Amino acid sequence: MGLFTGLLTLPLAPVRGTVWIAERLLEEVERELDDPRNIEAQLLDAEERYERGEITQEEYELLEDALMRRLTPGGW
Repeated sequence: MGLFTGLLTLPLAPVRGTVWIAERLLEEVERELDDPRNIEAQLLDAEERYERGEITQEEYELLEDALMRRLTPGGW
């Protein structure tokens, strides 16, 4: 990058920094969402909520299906 180009794009530096941080945060969130331990914890939570009557059997089954798809490589 030349001096002239560097001076012209200098005002965009904060935006580029913000975008970089947002991309790193997104990567971390995706890693955590795909972590099998987190998915298993969500399965247990859904089961407990069903047993307490907080969600219906249909809601529980939908949650379970969605979580099992995330847990199993290539879908369920």
